[in-house]
Amino acid sequence: MILILGGTGEARELASRVPAISSLAGRVSSPRLPPGEVRVGGFGGVDGLVQWLRDNDIHAVVDATHPFARQITANAFEACGQVGVPFLILRRPGFTPVDGWHWVDSVAEAARNLPGERVFLTTGRQDLAEFAACPQWFLARMVEPPSPPMPARIEVLLSRGPFTVDGELGLMRSREIDVLVTKDSGGAMTSAKLEAARQLGVPVVIVRRPPLPPAETVADVDAAVSWLGNAGV
Repeated sequence: MILILGGTGEARELASRVPAISSLAGRVSSPRLPPGEVRVGGFGGVDGLVQWLRDNDIHAVVDATHPFARQITANAFEACGQVGVPFLILRRPGFTPVDGWHWVDSVAEAARNLPGERVFLTTGRQDLAEFAACPQWFLARMVEPPSPPMPARIEVLLSRGPFTVDGELGLMRSREIDVLVTKDSGGAMTSAKLEAARQLGVPVVIVRRPPLPPAETVADVDAAVSWLGNAGV
C-alpha cells in the first residue's frame, strides 16, 4: 500500500490515479477529501510514524503536503529511512520571481519588514500571531477563523481559492492595500494576487520555502506516478 501525505491539490490528483491511503493533518475542519481511504490527524512524531508504517504494510510514501509543512516532511523522511520504505517528495514549483519582490526567510522576518500601512496578509491563520504587535492595518485572508493573538487593526476574510486576477484587483483596490505579504506556496489557485499586486504597483513581501531533506523530489503528479511505477508499487 502507498501512503500519500496530503492536503494539496496534487495529493488529491495522485490519490485519484493510484490506490493509496491519504493522510491529512486535520488543521482544517472541512478539508477537500481525496478519493479512496483517508486518515486524519498526526502520527505522534517519528516513532509513531515508524510504527504506523510497519503496522499498515506501507511500501512507499509520497509527501505531497504544503511546501511549508516542514515538520511532517522531516518526520516522514526520517521514518522512511528507519523502516526502509521508498520516500518521494512531490512539490509544485514556486512562484516565478518578479523584480521588486522582497524575499524573507520566515514569517517573523516578514513582520519586521513591512514597507506599507495597509497590509494584505495571506500567510495563514497559524502565522497570524507573528503580526500581533504590528501597528499596520491588516486584511487577513484564510480558510478557518483565527485565534488570538492577532493585530489590533484587522479585517479577517474567510475564503478559499481559486481566486481570479479581477477579483484580487477589486479586493485590493477596495481596501486600499499598499503591501502584500505571502508565502512562496506556488500553484495557480493563489497566484492571482501576485499578478494583481504587479498591476497595481503594490510591493510584495514573500517568504521563502523551508529547505527540503535530501530526498528524491518531483514537481508534478505524472512524475510521481512514474516514480511509483519504477519503485514497483
